[in-house]
Amino acid sequence: MVNRGILWAAVALAFAVTGSASGQDSFYKGKTLRIIVATSPGGGYDTYSRVIARHFGRHIPGNPTVAVENMPGAAQMIGANHVYKISKPDGLTIGHFIGGLFLQQLLGKPGIEFDAAKFGYVGVPAQDNYALGLSKTVGITTIEQWLSAKTVVKFGGLGPGSYTDDVPKVLKEAIGLPVQVVAGYKGTADIRLAFNSGEVQGVCNAWESTKATWSKELASGDVILVLQNTPKPHLDLPNLPLAINYAKTEEGRKIIRAVVHTIGPTSRPYVLPPGTPKDRVEILRKAFMETMKDPEFLADARKAKLDVNPLDGATLEKNVREVFNLDPALVPKTREILK
Repeated sequence: MVNRGILWAAVALAFAVTGSASGQDSFYKGKTLRIIVATSPGGGYDTYSRVIARHFGRHIPGNPTVAVENMPGAAQMIGANHVYKISKPDGLTIGHFIGGLFLQQLLGKPGIEFDAAKFGYVGVPAQDNYALGLSKTVGITTIEQWLSAKTVVKFGGLGPGSYTDDVPKVLKEAIGLPVQVVAGYKGTADIRLAFNSGEVQGVCNAWESTKATWSKELASGDVILVLQNTPKPHLDLPNLPLAINYAKTEEGRKIIRAVVHTIGPTSRPYVLPPGTPKDRVEILRKAFMETMKDPEFLADARKAKLDVNPLDGATLEKNVREVFNLDPALVPKTREILK
C-alpha cells in the first residue's frame, strides 16, 4: 500500500509539472512580448534591448516573438510611467529605463508616477561604470588640467534621473567640476549627434555603452576620457582616475558613494508592470538569465561591443530597495544638487 501511495504521488506530481509547463507554453505560444525602451533608437539602452530581443524568446516557454518599442521623452519618465500605469500586467510587456529614476522617486521628482516597490524585476544585463569624456576641441586631456583651468564644459543630458545629468551635477558639487548640463535630449544617440556638431563638448556615459556606440569617436580621438565614477577602476580603464579621489570633503565622498556608486548596479533595469502574475515573473527572470548565458547572445553582444555582467531579478529588486536607504541627512542636499 505504501509503495502504491508513493507511486500515485509521483504520478500526480508528474502531471502537475507537465500541466504547469503546458500552461506556460500555451500562454506565450503565438504571442508577442514587447520591450518598451524609454529612449530614442541608437543608444545603449536601445542596443542592449535589441540584442536581447533576438534571443530572449528562445528561452521562454512557447517561444514568443520579442519586439522592441521606443517610447522616449521627459527624461525617460514617459516610458517608465507607461509601463507602470498603462501596460497590462499579463507578462507580455517589459519596461527598460534608466535606474536613476528610482532615486528621483525618493527625492520627490515631479512627473514620476510609479512606485518602484511595486514593479516586478526581471534583471539587468550589465552593471554600469560611468566615465566622463571631453571633445578634443576643448583642449583638455586630464582631469587635473580641467580642474585647474576652470573651463566650463557643456554636457548633454537627458534630464534629472539620468546618469548623463546626475553624475556631472554630483561631481560639480563634490569635486568642483566646472560643468554645465544641457538637458532635454531624448537619448544618448541624440547627445552623440549634439557632441559631433559642437552643440555640447562633454558626455557622461556608461563605459559599457560608450565603447559600443561611441567607437568611432574613441578611435578618432574626438572624445577623450578624463574621469571614471566607480569605487574601483574598470578592467578596461585601469589608469583612468577615480572621481571620489578628488572629493573636497567627507560629505562630498558620502554623496558620491550614495548617488554615483549606487547607480551602476541598478542602471539598466528590465521591469514588469505591477500585478504581473508571480509565475510569469519567475518565468521571465529565468529566461532572462538563461539568455545572458546563451552562446549566440554572447556572440551578438561581443559583435555589438556590449559588456555582459548581469544581475538576476531578485538581486536587482534588493539593490533597488537599497537606493531607498539613502541617509536621511543627505536627502535635502542631494535633492538640491540633482534638481
